[in-house]
Amino acid sequence: MTEAQPNPGYGPAFDLLLELEERLGTLRHYGQGVDPHATAALHAVRFAAAILQPVVPAAEPPSFPHSTERLLELMACWREAALEVGEFAPAPALRLLSGGKDT
Repeated sequence: MTEAQPNPGYGPAFDLLLELEERLGTLRHYGQGVDPHATAALHAVRFAAAILQPVVPAAEPPSFPHSTERLLELMACWREAALEVGEFAPAPALRLLSGGKDT
């Protein structure tokens, strides 16, 4: 694998990703819990920032944990929660029927 070459053109995109990461971090705590849509997007943005950081000249490592393997794992889990699929889908609600046990 070759060494990543710095590219000043990525600087504005990296800065924008860090700004978006901060906004999504605030939005994910909306209402009474953690919003899975904002959280899935947050981890995707963090992943993008972690990928770009090595090629942005003089960029400090992000303030969030930036293991790309862990970020991919988090994205997958929160994607399932946001799209209500897979292991993290909400359990189906029970529906009560009126009448006896044979209706």
